[in-house]
Amino acid sequence: MQGKVGIVAGLANQDSIAFGCAQALHHAGAECLVTYASPNAEKFVTPLVGDMGEPELMLCDVQHDDQLDALFARARKRWGRLDFVVHSIAYAPLNDLHGRVVDCSKEGFALAMDISCHSFIRMAKHAEPLMKEGGSLFNMTYYGAEKVVDNYNLMGPVKAALESATRYMAAELGPQGIRVHAVSPGAIRTRAASGLKAFDELAYDGETRSPLRRLASVQDVGNAVVYLASDAGASLTGLTHYVDGGHHLRF
Repeated sequence: MQGKVGIVAGLANQDSIAFGCAQALHHAGAECLVTYASPNAEKFVTPLVGDMGEPELMLCDVQHDDQLDALFARARKRWGRLDFVVHSIAYAPLNDLHGRVVDCSKEGFALAMDISCHSFIRMAKHAEPLMKEGGSLFNMTYYGAEKVVDNYNLMGPVKAALESATRYMAAELGPQGIRVHAVSPGAIRTRAASGLKAFDELAYDGETRSPLRRLASVQDVGNAVVYLASDAGASLTGLTHYVDGGHHLRF
């Protein structure tokens, strides 16, 4: 990854998957722009820059088109190209997330889909003209997109849409050498995961029943992204990659 440049979006704190990805990409020789979604997160993300190779941090709430435009304009000005984009962003209102899918509000469903799925599509559209020599796009999904996982609720259909979009985008962008992947970690103790009811039970199941008898770390996810973004993953696209200690075999 020496000399490769790209964006890692969705940093919140040291437990973020985005942190593990930026850290692993830095260690592999890549240079990153790293985004966070809220000014309130700045005090948590600024102390992490040393562990990520002193990347430039940018505020980018994907609900605001001007911030998304500014992010990719900065990438264009700084490098003139992109080799990878990592989208590690998801959200659903708690009232909708904690209830049945049948009961979710129209507004909550639309918001969860916009932030967790359509923002990845928008980022890909911005990245496409900067990947004239190919590149790779990544999003973060979960097994609850494929099978019913208790308490995953609304995020199941949203992540299913994200995985489907991954396949269609891989087919559309493949002729240009742009590869698209969904990465599916198991239970990881991130801020986003803390919003799920009974998360500790899910984590315990992963620790005791997965073939490797442990949860994946954010660094494990980052290492997988490095492999897929590097020349070693050059023939792979449109896949969902499980980074969960094999837990998906047990569901």
